[in-house]
Amino acid sequence: MQKRARKKTAKQGSRPIPAAWLLAACAVAFPIALSGASSAQSLMTDGQTLPVYPDDTDGFFSDGTQGPALAPTEDPDDNQRLADGTEAAPRLTVARSPSAVRINSSASADSDNSPATVLADSVTLDGNKNLTASGGVVIWHRGSRLIASRVVYDGQTGGAVIEGPIHLTRPAQSGTSDDTIVIANSAQLDPNLQDGILRGARLVLARELQMAAREMRREQGGRITVLDNVVASSCQVCAEDPIPLWEVRARRITHDAQTRQLHFDQPQFRAFGVPLLSLPSLTAPDPTVERLTGFLRPQFRTTSSLGVGLKLPYFVTLGDHADVTLTPYLALNRTTTLEMRYRQAFRNGEMEWNGAISRDDIEPGKTRGYLFGAARFELPRGYQLGIQVQMAKNRAYLLDYDITDADRLWSGVTLDRVQRDRMVMARIGNYESLRDDEPDEFTPSLVADAFWQRRWQPNRLGGIASLEWSLHAHRRRSDEDILGRDMARGSVAMGWRRNEILRGGVVGSVEARLNADLYNINQDSRYEDWVVRSDPTIATELRWPFARHADGVTHIIEPVAQLVWSPKREAEDEVPNEDSRLIEFDEGNLFSLNRFPGWDAHESGLRANLGVSWTRIDPMGWQIGMTAGRVLRTEPDPAFNDSGPLGGKSSDWLLSASYSGTNGLALVNRALFDDSFSLSRNETRLGWLKPGLQVSAGYLWMDSDPREERDEDVSELTVTAGWQVRDGWWASTETRYDFTANRAQKAELGLEYRNECVTVEMSVERRFSASDTLSEDTSFDLGVRLGGFGKQQSGPGTVARRACLR
Repeated sequence: MQKRARKKTAKQGSRPIPAAWLLAACAVAFPIALSGASSAQSLMTDGQTLPVYPDDTDGFFSDGTQGPALAPTEDPDDNQRLADGTEAAPRLTVARSPSAVRINSSASADSDNSPATVLADSVTLDGNKNLTASGGVVIWHRGSRLIASRVVYDGQTGGAVIEGPIHLTRPAQSGTSDDTIVIANSAQLDPNLQDGILRGARLVLARELQMAAREMRREQGGRITVLDNVVASSCQVCAEDPIPLWEVRARRITHDAQTRQLHFDQPQFRAFGVPLLSLPSLTAPDPTVERLTGFLRPQFRTTSSLGVGLKLPYFVTLGDHADVTLTPYLALNRTTTLEMRYRQAFRNGEMEWNGAISRDDIEPGKTRGYLFGAARFELPRGYQLGIQVQMAKNRAYLLDYDITDADRLWSGVTLDRVQRDRMVMARIGNYESLRDDEPDEFTPSLVADAFWQRRWQPNRLGGIASLEWSLHAHRRRSDEDILGRDMARGSVAMGWRRNEILRGGVVGSVEARLNADLYNINQDSRYEDWVVRSDPTIATELRWPFARHADGVTHIIEPVAQLVWSPKREAEDEVPNEDSRLIEFDEGNLFSLNRFPGWDAHESGLRANLGVSWTRIDPMGWQIGMTAGRVLRTEPDPAFNDSGPLGGKSSDWLLSASYSGTNGLALVNRALFDDSFSLSRNETRLGWLKPGLQVSAGYLWMDSDPREERDEDVSELTVTAGWQVRDGWWASTETRYDFTANRAQKAELGLEYRNECVTVEMSVERRFSASDTLSEDTSFDLGVRLGGFGKQQSGPGTVARRACLR
């Protein structure tokens, strides 16, 4: 044929002419790893002490199979501070299960009869059963596409000769981790149509690592690929400048498609064409590997207290569901440290343990260390069991080795279940304070809590009713009076609220609540041993929302008036205030019945919560809003000691403003001030997220208040930012500045360069805090990661890619 034709496989007598032979061979020339769908599971915080998991009772995989493999990330996740001042354990990252390699044998009936599409300028079949396709040959078979100049299939021997240039791809997998490209000048395949020899070949794995060789051989039914006299690199190579940034030259490279490993024979590492290192042999993962035993990228670290050092993590897989990472850390004879991380995933949960043990010159002759662990398990009937362990020699150790800046540790057990109409939570554990101003014997150490709540809709009353009970107990180590106070509490609360829409669009609400508490107080002569009290509260509320829409702009104004009453507390009902010492006053609790965060303190008396909000929604996508409000009382509430923003007959004015735009900018400001416009508190938060820029900043001002143990004013600025300097260059900074002390508490600057084949990370950090047990410190970290070996996470910003001139 002289014109381009589209032909199917044909039959010669009773034996099929295998026009599919070529793609059957090419499809297995470099088998693509296939994997089932998976649903990743990770640890999240629940706002208190422990991470929680998504509700997945079928296991980690949607198909019910076992095995979320844990990704070998040597860097810990970002620290998360919880409401009680402790720090959550790092989240576990869960990778998909290792892919199973499927090689379809050409000897099977399915492979023989699998149809193929052949496009060529000329396709001929002679009497010797030789099939020849020439002139722009394109063959599609089972998702693979082969492009060649000429293909000759020998029907007698079963062999095939392919003339190039040859280009083999799987278009459907383009851009994925399973993307494989084969380029060669010519090829000759064996009768099994899987093994053979390719000359002048180049293999590209996952569009990252490319290997160019004089000759490439396929062995063991397509599992093993051997490249001789080969050069490997993940850098872009251009004809006008063929020297890559780095390359590995080897006498032979063997790729095992089943284990997904690369074995280098006599490799030589070069940078800018200059030989730097030669080894007799080397084994490395290919770009599709997420978990494989071996060394992770080294980290160079220099600190003022430890000197120049090196961390070299070694990752060990313990099956598909567990792994351990051992990291020796040596620093110029000033420290000898071994870090360890163990992780294991189960069908109904997962756990992670992190620890280290050190001998250094900071505290000569002493052994220091830490151990952090967390686990979470799904139990029957929707219950979640959590376990957390946090222990450390002292806070200085955690800061010296850049583990965490947490100053309170918590170890214990939690049990919880959350449903649509009810919730159960319980926990018991031990707090350990690492702060110099919090001696362990005078702070609650052993703490236990239990909480149960249910909500329903009463048939006759309507609205929503709730019932809850809680238990709490804490114990101090000290036996001294007052300072060693121990307490236990049992509480029951009932609540009811109903909303109705009245005439004119007014929304009316009625709410009632009754709290009853039983306290047992020990080692405090100022209070009775047993205290029983009750706090009834009733409230009514009116909201009158107005909305106006014109020219695509929407304005919403909503005035709100809430009247609340609860009786004054008698002197014999007083108990120590252990859980409500820090009080927030913002738009979130402006219309709350009780603004104290815990159970020990409650608001009382007749009070009116008044406020108004305004929101403007622009058709261009940006939005602005404001909220103003105040609390008025018939007489001061003694619970506030006539101090703070909520003290006296009139609270401070609350004014909050917010803005969010389509350009990623969000701005919130909240201010509290009295009638003379004297600010008592002000908080400003800014966030800006767009391509090439990430900014998160906050400024906080709080006046002194001895009642909240704040003897000096607070004026503090925190900034975290990252920006794209230019293609491939990403800079980041983090600082915390105390204007009252007129000094920075922390400053950090990071710089990262990424191109298609290498990532270089640098950071310098200065800690300015100092005490009797803690000194100022400056640290510098450097890490280099080569692309193409193992699957890697993408970072922020763009990647600098080399462009070749045509």
